[in-house]
Amino acid sequence: MDQRVLLPTDFSKNALNAIRYALDMYKDQQCEFFMMNVFRVDGYSIDNMMVPEPGNKAYDDAKKASEENFRKLLDILELHNTNPKHTYHTISCYNSLIDAINDSIAKKDIDIVVMGTKGSTGSKGVIFGTNTVATMEAVTDCPVLSVPEDFRFSPPVEIVFPTDYKTNFKRRELKYLLDISKMHKTPIRILHIIEEPKLSKTQEANKELLESILSDIEFSTHTLSDTKVHKGIGFFIESRGSDMVAFLNKQHSFFGIMFTKPLVKEIGYHAKIPILVLNDYSK
Repeated sequence: MDQRVLLPTDFSKNALNAIRYALDMYKDQQCEFFMMNVFRVDGYSIDNMMVPEPGNKAYDDAKKASEENFRKLLDILELHNTNPKHTYHTISCYNSLIDAINDSIAKKDIDIVVMGTKGSTGSKGVIFGTNTVATMEAVTDCPVLSVPEDFRFSPPVEIVFPTDYKTNFKRRELKYLLDISKMHKTPIRILHIIEEPKLSKTQEANKELLESILSDIEFSTHTLSDTKVHKGIGFFIESRGSDMVAFLNKQHSFFGIMFTKPLVKEIGYHAKIPILVLNDYSK
């Protein structure tokens, strides 16, 4: 079955890097890549009730510029990537980034969103940076993988999966974590930052469930104590040279609590390795 990957782009260097990361990650998979550009129109704002429409000169000029940039991007990709397993599609639209992503996920049956964490700084067309963190928080119908600026793809050495074991796990929520692990034979390192002397009965049950779900891949469990959650995660990743971290985004969950704290949002704003955000699809 084909993978259907959405690649938001503002045609910046970092967006191109994220696209190349995705192409390399799925080099052995049949994939359809949907590259999406959200363009802006002079004199209009996304927050404005007045929406420009086709036939409006400013709208048509902005869309034409977006499509021309896609032609250049496709030329670059074809120069460096001629994988017969990959097909490309382009989407140019006037919308907010989050609404455009959610709309494309629904209409194109997207499996995963891959995007950069920094855009063309100073440009009125910038959509990344803080918007990448907003996307990781707001997009809940499929996983989101964010790729830091200049991070080149190599098969992940290990994927760190922090958890507090306070919410239960579903196999479908972890599917993409399992898929990436199997695709590249990458072990998963479960990380628990100890807050209480021992796990509760619920936490013990959730731990057993998680280990059961991961039973057919390589994994190990790790604990850290006497440290703040975000510092512990950062220390663990840095000390081991881990090259991907995955979070499960459930309402009132570990990830949700983490990303309401400004200090921890730095994991998204200043990430040095790719972040995979998994979601509770039953919401």
